[in-house]
Amino acid sequence: MTEAYIVDAVRTPVGRRGGGLKDVHPADMAAHVLRTLSERSGVDAALVDDVVLGCLDNIGSQAGDIARTAALAAGLPESVPGVTIDRQCGSAQQAVHFAAMGVMSGTQDLVLAGGVQKMSQFPILSAFGAGEPYGSTDPWTGSGGWEARYGTQEISQFRGAEMMAAHWKLTREDCEAWAYQSHQRAIAAIDAGHFEREIAPYAGVAVDEGPRRDTSLEKMATLQTLVPDGVLTAAVASQISDGAAALLVASERAVAEHGLTPRARIHHMSVRGDDPVMMLSAPIAATQHALRKAGLTIDDIDVVEINEAFAPVVLAWNQELNADPARVNPNGGAIALGHPIGCTGARLMTSLLHELERTGGRYGLQTMCEGGGQANVTIIERI
Repeated sequence: MTEAYIVDAVRTPVGRRGGGLKDVHPADMAAHVLRTLSERSGVDAALVDDVVLGCLDNIGSQAGDIARTAALAAGLPESVPGVTIDRQCGSAQQAVHFAAMGVMSGTQDLVLAGGVQKMSQFPILSAFGAGEPYGSTDPWTGSGGWEARYGTQEISQFRGAEMMAAHWKLTREDCEAWAYQSHQRAIAAIDAGHFEREIAPYAGVAVDEGPRRDTSLEKMATLQTLVPDGVLTAAVASQISDGAAALLVASERAVAEHGLTPRARIHHMSVRGDDPVMMLSAPIAATQHALRKAGLTIDDIDVVEINEAFAPVVLAWNQELNADPARVNPNGGAIALGHPIGCTGARLMTSLLHELERTGGRYGLQTMCEGGGQANVTIIERI
């Protein structure tokens, strides 16, 4: 089986809801990163076997197989196809997995994979209660086999995060401390220029808009929790955002034929399911599974990118995995940088690759919680 290499990775800045990317078409936003990758590779674009993009809430301007329309908007030849996938928040990470699978199987040589989401236009409409206000009942929980297995209890990411906080005995102060650190790390990374190599400025936006320089633990403490005696506030949740990101995944044959320089190798990829009611705990078991399959320990991992959907997700994960906190989201996470849901998997992968290169690390691990109680895990090895 051939290797799958990451040749290049690029992203737009992450735009705040209603910010600098609010007026762009999502297909054009995705086209920007696809075009950038294609031009930088120097490879005849007609040789691209597929464009695989994650995107949720495929309605309006995000409908009609946005991967295909983005490829055409990017100026790729009409012969280049595109497919849009939905594994909830892990959609773009799954897109990279599918690209790597195509390459490793020998059926494809060059694949552009990533994701896009314009949440300024479509905030959160996806399944598993994500679009419902806290306390509502998901409309399909009473159906047949689901009711027999899980009853008619509320299913939502918000309840899941509160359940995680209770199970792992996480306090509001614990969550706010992590959220504050996320902002401070993101601001430090921006000021040090750590993101400049991975960002392709777009629509006049060159810097991630989410980090709040004026935030403080004192300000966070004034916010109202979603439920009485709960830990969740807006301060410890990921931000609604706009953005696109993509990677060029290539086979050994393509690397040799086109004189490409691989930057990382896909060392491991897997996806696992867990409790769909708690919903957000799957990265724990999925990471443990991935490390066993890869023959690695958490101490072998130089950089971890775990999506900060909510602070309890990261804090519970690290209670169980016991990773060095300095290696976990070292440049901040979605609480500060934002979470354009269909894009985030590729944004994290792009940042992971660049951080490994910046620090000289060998292995990077990425994971994220997903609707339905799922989690993808990718381990890459810097070359």
